[in-house]
Amino acid sequence: MAFIRRRIMTTTPFPHVAVFGLAVMGENLARNIESRGFPVTIYNRTAKVTEEFLNRFPDQRFIGAFSIEELIEKTASPRSIILMIKAGPAVDHVLDELIPHLEKGDIIIDGGNALYTDTERRVQTCAENGIEFLGVGISGGEEGALRGPSIMPGGSQKTWEHCSELFAKIAAQVDGEPCTDYVGPGGAGHFVKMVHNGIEYADMQLIAEAYFFMKEVLRLDNESIASFFSKWNRGRLNSYLMEITVDILRTKSEDSSQSLVDLILDKAGQKGTGRWTVQASLELGVPIPTISAAVDARGMSALKELRVEGASRFDKLQSNQDLESLEVDCIEQALFSGKVIAYAQGMALIQESSQVYNWNLKLDRIAKLWRGGCIIRAALLSEISEAFRESPKLSNLIFAGTLQKQLEDSLAGLRKVVATSALAGVPVLGLSSALSYLESFTTAFLPQNLIQAQRDYFGAHTYERVDREGVFHTEWAGEK
Repeated sequence: MAFIRRRIMTTTPFPHVAVFGLAVMGENLARNIESRGFPVTIYNRTAKVTEEFLNRFPDQRFIGAFSIEELIEKTASPRSIILMIKAGPAVDHVLDELIPHLEKGDIIIDGGNALYTDTERRVQTCAENGIEFLGVGISGGEEGALRGPSIMPGGSQKTWEHCSELFAKIAAQVDGEPCTDYVGPGGAGHFVKMVHNGIEYADMQLIAEAYFFMKEVLRLDNESIASFFSKWNRGRLNSYLMEITVDILRTKSEDSSQSLVDLILDKAGQKGTGRWTVQASLELGVPIPTISAAVDARGMSALKELRVEGASRFDKLQSNQDLESLEVDCIEQALFSGKVIAYAQGMALIQESSQVYNWNLKLDRIAKLWRGGCIIRAALLSEISEAFRESPKLSNLIFAGTLQKQLEDSLAGLRKVVATSALAGVPVLGLSSALSYLESFTTAFLPQNLIQAQRDYFGAHTYERVDREGVFHTEWAGEK
């Protein structure tokens, strides 16, 4: 460590920016920041990690710190300390350690996937101690962190303005514009990142279902599926997730000529942001069935042993009709429809949160943040941004001009894929929920009149009528 400390002592003045936490995301973000002209103080609880980082990048403007006190000492005030650590109690523990050493006006930036309600609380805690706090959603994975992520800052606008130059320089750039902008106060930034991840869950599930349908129903091999996906990726389905799916389908196992994806266990992990999105939707009363289905699908995948048992014990009676006659273009239509509907659900949730929490969120600007750097980046986002720019109070994305027309034109394909999947015994939780969402949203009269009658029957919960004003209760026939 002697070499590192000598190097530190000859490096002045100290940076105003520090990165706390040098796991993959923290390391790559620190490198990104330094490459944009900002020297960086770095700190990791494990001193060896900091030492190894400095030795790997001896010619860059990094200054190592090996204790909380040294981190503060070697970061010039006003400090911007970026936390790249695991979300949850660890953040509160770090705040307890940092706050006593910080000066008024210093800024703590939480770049992890924090729950937005935790961020609201931390903003208040820091404010009571004269410290500024930004909850910043960062999306793009390790490559995005290094090359330019999508950055979604939430907190006070004044604090954001202090950091806006840094964010703009390290963010992804699309058409000369940085994929970052002020989102809103308090936990707004982390809320938007949470919904981003919910949409990500849905998009991944929809792509997986299209792949599964083509494999199990149409009996296509991985190369053929990759070819179709590659073709669609040059059109309206262009996206990062489609791009990497093509690469995945074409990758062979290192020890055989077999496709690597066929050797991967069908149990998907999750870190919680999808579940948080569903919980928020329930609290706010905003239906997001396609995102919920994607979360449920990962949960179902985890039940591998039960599924294997079920497959051996349950006799599925399948249709005898020719299931392979369905046109492949129907799958493109279904995938496009599902994608638009997933975005519609996510944007509706953001829209409602803005009203409930008085965040004044701009949906057109949020869509622009996602055009580059992040996991859900897609060509479609430019059209979504334009739709909300033209109609800021748009009630739902499915009613946006050209998108509505494309959904109407693609609806037959979505219906065919879902119907064929049902006949073939192939589960499509995401696509079927997307279809039901669209059908429900465009059906003037739903069967909840019967549910209201049931509720009134067993619990005297009352109901309203379509033919007169008021609230009513009936003594139903047979009621004791």
